[in-house]
Amino acid sequence: MDRRVFITVVGGSILATPLVAAAQQTGKIPRVGILAPGNPPLVHAEAFREGLRDLGYVEGQNIRFEWRWEAGDPDRYGPLAKDLVRGRVDVIVAGTTQASFAAKQATQTIPIVMAAVADPVGSGLVPRLSKPGSNITGMALLSPETSAKRLELLKEAVRDLSRIAAFTTRNPTQPRLLKETQIAGAALGIHVESIVVANLDALGGAFRDAVRQRAQAVVMLQDSMFTIYRAQIADLALRHHLATVSGETGFAQAGGLMHYGPNIADVWRQSTRYVDKILRGAKPADLPVEQPTKFELVINLKTAKALDLAIPQSLLVRADEIIE
Repeated sequence: MDRRVFITVVGGSILATPLVAAAQQTGKIPRVGILAPGNPPLVHAEAFREGLRDLGYVEGQNIRFEWRWEAGDPDRYGPLAKDLVRGRVDVIVAGTTQASFAAKQATQTIPIVMAAVADPVGSGLVPRLSKPGSNITGMALLSPETSAKRLELLKEAVRDLSRIAAFTTRNPTQPRLLKETQIAGAALGIHVESIVVANLDALGGAFRDAVRQRAQAVVMLQDSMFTIYRAQIADLALRHHLATVSGETGFAQAGGLMHYGPNIADVWRQSTRYVDKILRGAKPADLPVEQPTKFELVINLKTAKALDLAIPQSLLVRADEIIE
C-alpha cells in the first residue's frame, strides 16, 4: 500500500503509515514500548496517551502500548529494554536519560524516542540536536541552561543566601548539571556543595548532611527520582528548615518552596509527535531533537511561611502559579 494513502479509524481518519496500513490489512497493530520511571500511575503516562489520542491513535485498534516501569531502580532499565527488543516492538519511548542509554545499548535498529532527557548531546546520546544521525531522537530538556535561573530565583527568595546543597544522583547527566550549577553559583556568590542521593532511603541522610554543611537551601538537579519522591523531599526539607528549588513539575505543589522548568507532562505529550512520524515512515536520524519553549515558575507561599521566608513581590509577579 502507498505510504500516502488515507485510512479510516474509529472517530476519524489519520494519515496511513507503513505500520498502521499493515495493521489494517493484516491485523498486526504497531506496538510502542515505553521505559518509564517509577510505578504507575504517572501523570506523564496519561499525557503521553492523550497526545497519541489527539493524533488519532486508539489503543487496541491502531496502536498497542508495552509499559515497562523501573520501580525506583534505574538498574532495571537494561533488562527491561532488552525485554522490549526481544518482543520486537516497533518504537521504544525512553522516559529518562538512563532509560535512553539502556535502549541505545539494547538496539541500534528499533527507533528510540526520548520523552524527556536532560541533555542528550552533553551525555553522548546524540552528536547534535539538529541531526541526531542514528536511531534516537526526541525531546531535550537542556537542564544545564536553566541552572543559573533557578539559583537566581532561589537567591531572591532566600535573603543572604551563600551556601546551598545540590542533590545529585548516579544519572550520567549529573556531572555536567552539577558543574553548570556550581558555575552559576560562583557568579552569584553562592557556594554549591554536592550530595549524592542513591535512593529513597538515602534522602534523610542527605538532608542531615546538608544541615551539617551549613547549607541554607537545597537544589535538586534534574532527575526522575526527585519527581517520584517529591512529596518526601518536600516533607524532609520542612523538617530540616531548608528552602528547596527543583526543575521537576509538581514539586512546589507537593510542598517544595518553588520549581522552575518545563512542564514535563507537556514534554511527554510533545514526544508523541515523534512516535507518530516514525509510524508514518520517518527515520529518527532525520528528525531534529526539539526543546521545550515554555518554562514555569511555581511558588508555594505556605511553605515559605513555614520557613519564615518573605517572598518579595518582584518575584511573586513573575510566577505562573502561586500556592497559598
